[in-house]
Amino acid sequence: MIQMMWPILLAVGADVFYQICAKSMPGTLNPYAGLVITYGVGAVLSFILYEISSKGGNLIREWHGANWTVFVFGIAIVGLEIGNIFMYRAGWNVNTGYIVKSIILAGVLVFVGYLMFKESITMTKIAGIAVCMAGLYLINK
Repeated sequence: MIQMMWPILLAVGADVFYQICAKSMPGTLNPYAGLVITYGVGAVLSFILYEISSKGGNLIREWHGANWTVFVFGIAIVGLEIGNIFMYRAGWNVNTGYIVKSIILAGVLVFVGYLMFKESITMTKIAGIAVCMAGLYLINK
């Protein structure tokens, strides 16, 4: 049970701080400059965690073992970050913008899971999407 829960709790905790930071980024700061600083911190932390976890690993060898996903992942992360920053700069509140985005994302991912990973679409999932759509209506009313 703990093996299933700790990653979720870490992701939720980190996402809370993520949303606070995205909403609180100074409006006078160029958002791309903010991301350069952010990714610099992230790169240093990732390198430290790699060194701790790999016990003598070779980052160059790891680079050669990477495929297209790590590069597209980097592009996706920048899109995610800048989208969230601009979402908040456009006036979305933390308590609605993130929820609206997440509901739309969850609905899209049901179909992505089906088409790309052969995950099942059940009547329960379809009902869940319908409830989410009703929630979108209520949140934006």
